[in-house]
Amino acid sequence: MELLLFLSALLQLLTATAAVYKQWIPNTNFETASNWDKGRVPCARDVVHFEKDKVVSVFVRSPHALTDMYLPLSGEFVLAAGAAFTAFDGSWDPGCDSGGTVRFADAEHHAWFDPTLWQDVLPSGELKAAGPVFSVDEERVPCRYDDVIFQPQTSFRVNTDSSQPVIRLRSISVMGQELNTPSSWAGYLGGPSAPLQFHGNGTLQVTGAGCPDRSGCACGNTLDGPRICAALLRASGRQCPEPACQSPLQPLGHCCGVCGATINLDFTPEFDLQKYRDRLVQELLSQPKYAGVQMAISKVHKAQTFLGIVSRSATPVIQIVLIDDRAGGQAGTTAEQLAADIMESIAQHGEALGISSGKMEVATGSTASGQVGSRPVSRVTVGTVMGLLFSLLLLGGILFLYRRGKLREAGFELGELQGWEGMDGDAQLSPRLPALRLSQPWHRLEEPASPAPASDQGFDNPVFSVEPPDADLGEEIPKDLQVFYLNPLYDASETET
Repeated sequence: MELLLFLSALLQLLTATAAVYKQWIPNTNFETASNWDKGRVPCARDVVHFEKDKVVSVFVRSPHALTDMYLPLSGEFVLAAGAAFTAFDGSWDPGCDSGGTVRFADAEHHAWFDPTLWQDVLPSGELKAAGPVFSVDEERVPCRYDDVIFQPQTSFRVNTDSSQPVIRLRSISVMGQELNTPSSWAGYLGGPSAPLQFHGNGTLQVTGAGCPDRSGCACGNTLDGPRICAALLRASGRQCPEPACQSPLQPLGHCCGVCGATINLDFTPEFDLQKYRDRLVQELLSQPKYAGVQMAISKVHKAQTFLGIVSRSATPVIQIVLIDDRAGGQAGTTAEQLAADIMESIAQHGEALGISSGKMEVATGSTASGQVGSRPVSRVTVGTVMGLLFSLLLLGGILFLYRRGKLREAGFELGELQGWEGMDGDAQLSPRLPALRLSQPWHRLEEPASPAPASDQGFDNPVFSVEPPDADLGEEIPKDLQVFYLNPLYDASETET
């Protein structure tokens, strides 16, 4: 029993270390200055105005005296212990010399798929320290196996409009309460606060399940990629910054092109994403010469191309994105050097790490983007490529022969070689060869004439099925009578010319 408890605790610890926590930044608290149009919290001489047709959920931490307040038709005020609203009695307020109308800001535009409204935090809710590892834009928004935290003692309103009907998450924490089961989340949705906090066509769903694959799991925000990029570009001036390289790289899940390097890894079931990320950080990124390099590594689904045609199927690969802080002609050069070191490490230790092959592309301030190197680690990849090439050559040869008519002619000739052959009056049986079945056999031959009456020396021809006439046994057969049989391989018209 103690062993089971120990294993369960160990499993929970491993799950916690692999989990990713993302915290929602905006709030609709009464005491947050940015929530008011004048950029300050209302004071005693102010008239507070909430738009009547807006739905709000407002958390109030402390007591407030106000001259007047207009409330919305639909909303709630969540009062902390000791919080209250009182009418201003006209006494002097040192922080409120002149009153006015203060309006609550519109929170409807705060969208779930806006990367600028989320931040990575520790399980305790503390802000995660900045490091050399970053996330591509689609993964800056909560992924399907992430834990979402709304800060305790805060109110909020989130637009969950999505291109996918269900937004799956591992857990959601609201007002300090973690909801990590489908039943607990369903209970919260049935309460009075949820409709005021979440609106939009996307439905949030709590699964309570972490990523089951040690090679990592794809984020799951691909369908909402355009929505994420639109929100990101709207916050940054509606256009991507101009990169220093001529042909920037376009990593999967990232909105704008980057200078640096990307590596796509094909992996085996033994690959462990978390361990490999830690290995890269400890052995390479921690080196002083790579101090200005940042890395993003995750599993993505890459569309397959065959002869330049993009297929509907996608293959999971491990994508590594490397960028640096160099500028001008040196932009991306340090990231390129780190990518080369990673490829060298893959060539030496890739098979032991569960990496079957790696493909690198670079784009620096002095070079355009392009494939620089590809390192297969096992012979499986080479065999697969050779097999595909052989299949393509075989199919191409068959297609070439078919278009030239060789296959049809070969089938016709094989069909002609079957049956009986007669030469110099001697009947012979030719070997029966396999033939292609034709829809219009013997189309070059005219209808053969009926054979002359034969004596009992004849025999049935299975090709023509011509019944010999009955012969009178008492009638003498002339000695100069000859028996002839039609030969399908012989055309008399050809010799007459």
